[in-house]
Parts: sequence; C-alpha cells; structure tokens
Amino acid sequence: MRKQLIALLALLLSFALVAAACGSDDDDASDDSSSSASTSSSADEPAEDDDEPTADMSESNEETEANSDNADSGAVDTGPVAGGTMLIQSTQVPRHLNGTVQSGYATAVPGTQLNASPLLIDENFEPQPYLAESWQISDDGLSVTLNLVEGAVFHDGEPITSEDVAFSITTSRDNHPFRTMFAPVTSVDTPDDLTAVINLSEPHPAILLAMSPGLLPIIPEHVYNDGQEIREHPCNAGECFVGSGPFTLAEYEAGSIIRLEAFEDFFIPERPYLDEIIIEIVPDPATITLGLENGTTDLALPPGEANIVRLQGNDDVIVTAEGHAAVGQVNWLEFNLADPSLSNVEVRRAIADGIDREFLTDVLQQGTTIATTTGIHQGSPFHNPDTEHYGAGVEAAQQRLADAGVDASSISFAVDYIPPVQLAQAEYVVQVLQDIGFEAELNISPDFPTWATRVATGEHQMTLNNVWNWGDPVIGVHRSYLSTNNVGAIWTNNTGYNNPQVDALLAQAGSTFDVAERIDLYHQMQTIVNEDVPMVYLSNGVFWQAFQPRVQNPPIGVWGQLGPMHEVWLAE
Repeated sequence: MRKQLIALLALLLSFALVAAACGSDDDDASDDSSSSASTSSSADEPAEDDDEPTADMSESNEETEANSDNADSGAVDTGPVAGGTMLIQSTQVPRHLNGTVQSGYATAVPGTQLNASPLLIDENFEPQPYLAESWQISDDGLSVTLNLVEGAVFHDGEPITSEDVAFSITTSRDNHPFRTMFAPVTSVDTPDDLTAVINLSEPHPAILLAMSPGLLPIIPEHVYNDGQEIREHPCNAGECFVGSGPFTLAEYEAGSIIRLEAFEDFFIPERPYLDEIIIEIVPDPATITLGLENGTTDLALPPGEANIVRLQGNDDVIVTAEGHAAVGQVNWLEFNLADPSLSNVEVRRAIADGIDREFLTDVLQQGTTIATTTGIHQGSPFHNPDTEHYGAGVEAAQQRLADAGVDASSISFAVDYIPPVQLAQAEYVVQVLQDIGFEAELNISPDFPTWATRVATGEHQMTLNNVWNWGDPVIGVHRSYLSTNNVGAIWTNNTGYNNPQVDALLAQAGSTFDVAERIDLYHQMQTIVNEDVPMVYLSNGVFWQAFQPRVQNPPIGVWGQLGPMHEVWLAE
C-alpha cells in the first residue's frame, strides 16, 4: 500500500512540475489564469500552501483511510457562516512574522494570514489568482508578467502596487534562506502600478510555485525600505507590523500568543469569513491533545506519534493526513562536517549503517511516517530509489570503522534535536552511537530558537532535523547542498557540504524546463550525495491535522496550514 501511495504522490507532483514549468505561456495565462476566480488553497513546507494533494493520503493509504475522518464530516454544511474565533494551538515559536527573510512552519502559519502572495496553488498544483489576477511567461522563459488586482491595500490603507511586489521579490532573493528560489531574478520592472515584469537570467522552472503564500509574502516598501536591516527590522513583529493579507496583527506576545483580526478592506469581497484567529503557543504536547479532546482547541498538528494515535480513536475529533502535499518533509540526521571526527566519511557511513529506519518509522513513530533513503521526497518525480541506502546494522558499522582504522571509543558525540518532539528519535540515535562504540550523549536545547541558533552557527556536531522540499527541488532541496549556501542561517547548507560536481548538477537541473533532463540530473545528484553522506536520511513525514467538526473548509490543501485561511469558517 505504501508503494501505491508513493506512486500516486509522484503522479500528482509530476503534474505540478509540468504545470509550473511549461503550462503558463501567454495563451494559457490568458485562457486559464486570468478568467479564474480567486480561490483559497483550501487550507509550511513544510509543504502549504504546500501540502499533499487533497486526495493522496486518504485515498491511497488504507491505514490512513481507516484512521482519518473525511474533512467534510462533522457539522452539516449549510453554507459559509461569517464570524467567530478559531483557536489554533502549536508548539512552534516564530522568531518573527516576515516571511521574506524567514522560512519555517512557525512563521508561515500566521504569516500567510497576515500577508498575501501573488498566486495560490490549488489541489492539482495549478497556480490560481490571488494578488495577481493573471500572469504570463514569455516564450523564452526569461520573463514573467504579473497583472495585479485593482484596489488592494495594505493594512494601513496604502495601496499595494507593483513597486511593493518588486521590493518583496528582491528582498526575498537577497535575504531568504532559500537562495535558489529567486536567484535567477535579475530585476523587476514596474511599467505601471498594477504590472510587474520579473526578468530572469535563465528559465526558472519553479518560478510560479515560488510565488505561493508561504514563499513570497508581499510586504510594504514604504514600511521596510527605510535603511534598517530587514532581518532585524522592528516591524517584523509587533505594533508596527503592516500586512497585505486577509487578517491584521492585533496582538503579538513572543512565544505566547498571536491574535489575528479580519481585515475589513481585504481585496477579496466578503472574506475572510472568520472574525478572528488566535494562535496559542503551547510547549506541552499533552495540553494540545487535551484541548482537542475537550473541544476548546479548534485546530492543531498533534505533536508526537502517541498523540496522533490517541486522537485517531476519538470520534469527536477529525484527524486527517490530508494537506501539506507540497511540503515534502524529509527527516534526517545531519552532520557538521567541520567537526574533526565527522569530516571522515567512513565515520559518517558507519553511523548510517547503524541506524535502522524501519525501527524508527514503525516502532518509535508508530507508523505515522514512511522510511526514506534520499533527500528528495518519495512523492517527487525526481526521487531516486536506487542510491546507496546503508543500514546494514551495528556489526557492519563496527567492521567499517575497523577497516578504516578508526577507534570508535576515542570519539565522543553529542546529538542535538528539535525540541520537544524529536526526543525519542534522538535518544535512539545516541543508543546506536553507543552500540557502535562511540561515546555519545544528548544535547538538549530548551526551545526551538535555541536549537536553530546552535545549528545555524555550527555549534553542534550532529542534529536531527526535518527539511522540506517545498514543491520543487529548486526551492527546497538545492539550499541544503549548494556550497555557496552555507550562510549561517537555519535550513540552509548547515552541514558545510561542498562538492563541485553536485553544485554543477543542481545548477543544470534548476535552469531547464525539460522534466526528463531534470529527473536524470537529480538522480545523479542523489547518488553522489548518498556516497558522501553529509546526512543520514530517515523518513518522510506526514502532516497529521486534528480539528473540531465545526471547522468547515479546513486547511487541507497542498500547503495545509501554510496557506491563507480566508475561506475557513465555523459552523454554528
């Protein structure tokens, strides 16, 4: 059944790549895009805004189908009802809310409510209008023209113009951790207030997907272009925050609560339906589970495998694997290659041999994830299953070290992990290291920001991590391997990996619309990376969501909760 799931994911994502790469010439944009009504993503990346196509998990996996309620079940749908407050609980603490300079789920969930993007991506991975009512890609693939909706304004009442779009794109290009996302952008022309022409140095197959809500929020130039460092700008959160999306920032207490209120002048009439969204940061996963069970929490990603399984047995809560298809989560153990012991590839290969992926996925994660062997998600048409997998066992790992003349007992390791949900996996890795013969212990960070800072600045030796493909390898894969992207930010090349051959393959794959050629190039890249072992690939994550039956039109689109929730409503 897992093979059927993977096959369907691959088919759906291949459609996505064809659509993003080839389906937007002038005729297509005119016939399909400009005439389409603006749609929501049907509620990071994660993929989100980018999540799994609505059909994949529930229709392809018998276990998921048995344990997931249909998102249409629960309250009777009598049509959208305006008003009400939806409470979302999360363990993740955003550092701020400006998605042009910060990636990740914690930022994107509130960020996509606060800021609109040029495009939405529907359940078939087709681009749909949002701030851009239509768009065209030139025949040579070297320019994209966006035609903006008329009358859209920021939360302070200032009009949203093509200058703001240009500013947002160049800001993201120059500051976002996903450097490859807009790297080909040479300039953005603004012939009038409602037209932005994006000029590219080479064809960019991921350009439309890159203009999704969680990837390209449109921010106000009149606020941010004031000479201050944008990554540390005071208006990234707090009272001076000015957005472009369906909700305004009414309250922000770092690490505690984010309260969003409906923006009355949002450019889509009679949206959003909700009066208010409250995002409550809750460090304790058990508290989130209890809130879902007693009906006080409307929506959450249940943290931890045991909580997912527990909620699946509750008839009063809807639990589904639908959503987040575009995220493409890959869980791995990554190495800091600057560490003297880990600079030895045979040490890294030995650790890879000692880890039992099936034990991690089937036992520790209770079947809620899928074992994987490369950094490209199994649902992607670019995934290469025919790479070196390792996993031969502890004895094979010990023999490998003996053959290389490495004395494991002389080496000490500390294992970092994202708190709190990766603790069990981290303890398992420590045990494997000890079984091989290394000295090993946990390094416990008190919260996500502390962990992220340690990894970004290279203070760690190895860490468990989860990194997302974000719909296209150009956006979510290249960043982890390009030698030029070791830039001291989380979810970039934090291993310090440097292989000129891999750099060249990624450059080729990121500048052609030919899907067959891209598949071959990415297959070669995965083969080389797996030989070098900058990380050990563990599993593909599934974004299990739990919500109350009263939540209607829930965020189960390809970006899940990483997309705007302006069309979510609460049944009375």
